[in-house]
Amino acid sequence: MNWEQLLSLKRFGDTQKRQRIAQDETRLGFDVDFDRIIFSSAFRSLQDKTQVIPLSETDFVHTRLTHSLEVSVVGRTLGRRVGKVLLERHPKLAELGYTFNDFGAIVAAASVTHDIGNPPFGHSGEKAIGEYFKTGNGAKYKDDLTEKEYQDLIDFEGNANGFKILTESREGISGGLRLSYATLGAFLKYPKESLPKKPTNHIVDKKYGFFQSEKESFLEVVEDLGMKQKSATEDISFYRHPLAYLVEAADDICYTIIDFEDGINLGLIEEEFALEYMIKLVKDTIDIKKYHSLKHKTDRISYLRALAIGVLINEAVDIFLNNEETILNGTFEKSLLDKCKYEAQINDIIKISVDKIYKSTEVIEKEIAGYRIIADLLDVFVTALNNKFDGKASNFDKLVLNLLPKEYQRETSNLYERILQICSYVSRMSDSYAIRMHKKLTGNIT
Repeated sequence: MNWEQLLSLKRFGDTQKRQRIAQDETRLGFDVDFDRIIFSSAFRSLQDKTQVIPLSETDFVHTRLTHSLEVSVVGRTLGRRVGKVLLERHPKLAELGYTFNDFGAIVAAASVTHDIGNPPFGHSGEKAIGEYFKTGNGAKYKDDLTEKEYQDLIDFEGNANGFKILTESREGISGGLRLSYATLGAFLKYPKESLPKKPTNHIVDKKYGFFQSEKESFLEVVEDLGMKQKSATEDISFYRHPLAYLVEAADDICYTIIDFEDGINLGLIEEEFALEYMIKLVKDTIDIKKYHSLKHKTDRISYLRALAIGVLINEAVDIFLNNEETILNGTFEKSLLDKCKYEAQINDIIKISVDKIYKSTEVIEKEIAGYRIIADLLDVFVTALNNKFDGKASNFDKLVLNLLPKEYQRETSNLYERILQICSYVSRMSDSYAIRMHKKLTGNIT
């Protein structure tokens, strides 16, 4: 892979290449990507989607929206730091007009979208959709779908749904948000289809990155970017766009450190206990006198969090630059933080977060409720839409469809596409909206 091609400014619908040197420096194409994402309805819904604690009644716990914004800030720094060195290594890029800010803008835009496809109720929302089609009422559709279409549903993936949201054409709107291919490439952490499932231990095979409905869009993006094909078989699988490693690192840094911070502030993790682990990350940069001068727990934890993020940014940048060649040729098989010298400390922090936060009673109780809510919503809307297509819609089905926005009722004879329309609708709901809609459909109107 080569950087000039990987930094493509092309968008869906473009008939010719966009030259970097011809860009308006006051509104660069990669900056336009970020702006379009921020103003999208899909991004706004993240303000009421679970990051750590579902439906938290406190005002400082992170939502998907605040988490995504923080990831984009870290991603922008990672991109700029890496871009500065890459321009020195590849002087032709500077001649073409590229700056280190371009790298930062691409990574920031891809980072701010990294959770845009996640359903309500956190990662349990993905599992709830998958289990509806694997073991719930949705299992009856298996025989009428291709193997890969069914795998898309039983392994419903927020990353693939995110690519759908960013690229899906609607009536009058071609190419979704029409982001640059460079940003879309950096967004694709898992540039493969749902089958075969985890064929290797390479990081790109951990999950999948597009539904069968977006296969042609995916191929157009990766081919324009010159991304390297991984599989020589008919199954679609590519190595990552290099900047996807930075997007992943930004997310890893934020959820490792900031979820931990939320747990401390919520009282789920004792400060003294947490300090023992955080100090291992920041021992070379902490000012002990300053730390002890801070009177409030939140201030002390914020100070440690900022230091820890800075340490891990430095690590991620160094690892990326030291492995540029293997990243470009696809042989770098792990995430950046899996290669860092603080891997053990990071794993310790994640383990504590799992035990003390993700498995807390408050989280588990609300995830259980989320399973039921999502399964019921899927059942009612999928049944109604299919009955309408088959000419068997009941009065209840017709009433239900009045609640379904028209863009999710596109006339199609393809069962897979009809089901995905409903999955897309449910996945874009916020946590609170899903609860309200479920109450309406189950007769609870109080």
